[in-house]
Amino acid sequence: MIAEQIMKRDVITVSKHDSIETAVRKMKVYHIRHLPVIDDELHVIGIVTDRDIKQAGPGSFEQKERGVFLTNKVETIMKRNVICAHPLDFVEEISASFYEHGIGCLPITVNHKLTGILTKTDVLRTFVSLTGAAQPGSQVEILVTDMTKSLADLSCMCRDLQLQILSVLVYPHDYSAGSNILVFRVKTMNPLPFIRAVQEAGYNVLWPKHSRDQP
Repeated sequence: MIAEQIMKRDVITVSKHDSIETAVRKMKVYHIRHLPVIDDELHVIGIVTDRDIKQAGPGSFEQKERGVFLTNKVETIMKRNVICAHPLDFVEEISASFYEHGIGCLPITVNHKLTGILTKTDVLRTFVSLTGAAQPGSQVEILVTDMTKSLADLSCMCRDLQLQILSVLVYPHDYSAGSNILVFRVKTMNPLPFIRAVQEAGYNVLWPKHSRDQP
């Protein structure tokens, strides 16, 4: 999945000459926490967040100082070295950027011009959808050594049992070199027929753990 498939296109922005009060008002009205700062040609020149405003501003009891602070321009508190992404960047790569740089949003640009924005919430919502976790179902974790063969075998078992596969994830196994964990999420609240078929085929079911003791 790429950024342009899930990014927000109608981006709320401010200019560097806008007051901090304008930025605060836009955040409240549109229920957002990040505002790209753009110039007249839509180039991203900075970004301001609710955290930036809280950290730079006086305390809530210092009303006079706060009133003066809110009249300052956005450019006095905005972050200038903005990390951006391209609409064709993969969402997995973007999520890694969030993690590595400790940021909460990524402006999406083409030729340095703003075309959209992605936040951590957008990416998290996407991963929840991709894993099928938002739909009722059951998760079964299986230890495998031959990824290609195992994936084919297990998919055929689901087909034979008329089980709909919601998602399949792969994790490396921590304690067994060359092994992986296949995580099948299937659309059923009773995964026991699938688990029995998996065990009968000689696979090691890691989760649900009690399933290994089932007759």
